[in-house]
Amino acid sequence: MTLDTDYDVLARMALVPRVLEARGLDATPKIQKRFMHSEFNAMVGILDIIFFDEINHVKIGNTWFHYLCKQRNIEPLSAFDKLVKKHIGNKLRGSFNIEARKLANFSKQELEYLERI
Repeated sequence: MTLDTDYDVLARMALVPRVLEARGLDATPKIQKRFMHSEFNAMVGILDIIFFDEINHVKIGNTWFHYLCKQRNIEPLSAFDKLVKKHIGNKLRGSFNIEARKLANFSKQELEYLERI
Protein backbone atom coordinates (compact mmCIF):
# COMPACT_ATOMS: atom_id res chain seq x y z
CA MET A 1 0.00 0.00 0.00
CA THR A 2 2.88 2.36 0.59
CA LEU A 3 3.94 2.03 -3.05
CA ASP A 4 0.34 2.32 -4.24
CA THR A 5 0.00 5.68 -2.50
CA ASP A 6 3.33 7.21 -3.47
CA TYR A 7 1.58 9.47 -5.98
CA ASP A 8 -0.07 11.64 -3.30
CA VAL A 9 0.63 12.39 0.35
CA LEU A 10 -3.12 12.65 1.04
CA ALA A 11 -3.64 9.08 -0.19
CA ARG A 12 -0.66 7.98 1.89
CA MET A 13 -1.98 9.64 5.07
CA ALA A 14 -5.49 8.32 4.43
CA LEU A 15 -4.42 4.72 4.10
CA VAL A 16 -1.08 3.91 5.69
CA PRO A 17 -1.65 5.17 9.24
CA ARG A 18 -5.46 5.09 9.18
CA VAL A 19 -5.79 1.60 7.68
CA LEU A 20 -2.51 -0.35 7.81
CA GLU A 21 -1.18 0.90 11.14
CA ALA A 22 -4.67 1.13 12.63
CA ARG A 23 -5.17 -2.60 12.01
CA GLY A 24 -2.55 -3.08 14.72
CA LEU A 25 -4.91 -1.28 17.10
CA ASP A 26 -7.61 -3.78 16.19
CA ALA A 27 -5.44 -6.90 16.40
CA THR A 28 -3.23 -6.27 19.43
CA PRO A 29 -5.80 -6.91 22.20
CA LYS A 30 -6.72 -10.26 20.61
CA ILE A 31 -3.06 -11.24 20.33
CA GLN A 32 -2.50 -10.23 23.96
CA LYS A 33 -5.32 -12.53 25.09
CA ARG A 34 -3.60 -15.47 23.41
CA PHE A 35 -0.33 -14.73 25.20
CA MET A 36 -1.89 -13.96 28.59
CA HIS A 37 -2.10 -17.54 29.84
CA SER A 38 0.82 -18.98 27.93
CA GLU A 39 4.48 -19.45 28.63
CA PHE A 40 5.00 -16.21 26.67
CA ASN A 41 2.86 -14.02 28.95
CA ALA A 42 5.66 -11.41 29.13
CA MET A 43 4.65 -10.54 25.57
CA VAL A 44 1.49 -8.88 26.92
CA GLY A 45 3.50 -6.02 28.43
CA ILE A 46 5.67 -5.70 25.35
CA LEU A 47 2.58 -5.54 23.15
CA ASP A 48 1.15 -2.84 25.45
CA ILE A 49 4.15 -0.65 24.69
CA ILE A 50 3.78 -1.25 20.96
CA PHE A 51 0.00 -0.71 21.14
CA PHE A 52 0.20 2.70 22.80
CA ASP A 53 3.04 3.73 20.50
CA GLU A 54 0.86 2.71 17.55
CA ILE A 55 -2.03 4.84 18.84
CA ASN A 56 0.28 7.84 18.59
CA HIS A 57 1.40 6.89 15.06
CA VAL A 58 -2.21 6.62 13.92
CA LYS A 59 -3.08 9.89 15.68
CA ILE A 60 -0.25 11.69 13.86
CA GLY A 61 -1.44 10.24 10.56
CA ASN A 62 -4.98 11.38 11.34
CA THR A 63 -3.72 14.87 12.09
CA TRP A 64 -1.88 15.09 8.78
CA PHE A 65 -4.79 13.58 6.84
CA HIS A 66 -7.22 16.15 8.22
CA TYR A 67 -4.72 18.96 7.69
CA LEU A 68 -4.28 18.01 4.03
CA CYS A 69 -8.04 17.72 3.53
CA LYS A 70 -8.54 21.18 5.00
CA GLN A 71 -5.70 22.60 2.91
CA ARG A 72 -7.28 21.16 -0.26
CA ASN A 73 -10.82 22.03 0.80
CA ILE A 74 -11.86 18.37 0.72
CA GLU A 75 -14.36 16.76 3.08
CA PRO A 76 -12.31 14.13 5.02
CA LEU A 77 -14.86 11.33 5.17
CA SER A 78 -15.62 11.56 1.45
CA ALA A 79 -11.90 11.60 0.64
CA PHE A 80 -11.27 8.59 2.87
CA ASP A 81 -14.19 6.67 1.35
CA LYS A 82 -12.99 7.40 -2.19
CA LEU A 83 -9.43 6.31 -1.39
CA VAL A 84 -10.53 3.16 0.43
CA LYS A 85 -12.69 2.17 -2.55
CA LYS A 86 -9.86 2.92 -4.99
CA HIS A 87 -7.08 1.08 -3.16
CA ILE A 88 -8.78 -1.49 -0.95
CA GLY A 89 -12.21 -2.08 -2.42
CA ASN A 90 -14.39 -4.13 -0.12
CA LYS A 91 -11.48 -5.78 1.69
CA LEU A 92 -11.54 -3.42 4.69
CA ARG A 93 -13.46 -5.58 7.11
CA GLY A 94 -13.26 -7.02 10.54
CA SER A 95 -13.84 -5.91 14.03
CA PHE A 96 -12.48 -2.47 14.74
CA ASN A 97 -11.12 -1.41 18.13
CA ILE A 98 -13.36 1.63 18.47
CA GLU A 99 -11.89 2.79 21.79
CA ALA A 100 -8.32 2.70 20.47
CA ARG A 101 -9.36 4.49 17.31
CA LYS A 102 -11.06 7.18 19.42
CA LEU A 103 -7.75 7.66 21.24
CA ALA A 104 -6.13 8.03 17.81
CA ASN A 105 -8.59 10.86 17.01
CA PHE A 106 -10.96 9.08 14.64
CA SER A 107 -14.14 11.15 14.53
CA LYS A 108 -17.57 9.79 15.37
CA GLN A 109 -18.48 9.92 11.68
CA GLU A 110 -15.33 8.03 10.70
CA LEU A 111 -16.03 5.33 13.27
CA GLU A 112 -19.62 5.02 12.06
CA TYR A 113 -18.30 4.71 8.50
CA LEU A 114 -16.00 1.85 9.53
CA GLU A 115 -18.85 0.04 11.26
CA ARG A 116 -21.00 0.32 8.10
CA ILE A 117 -18.49 -1.13 5.65
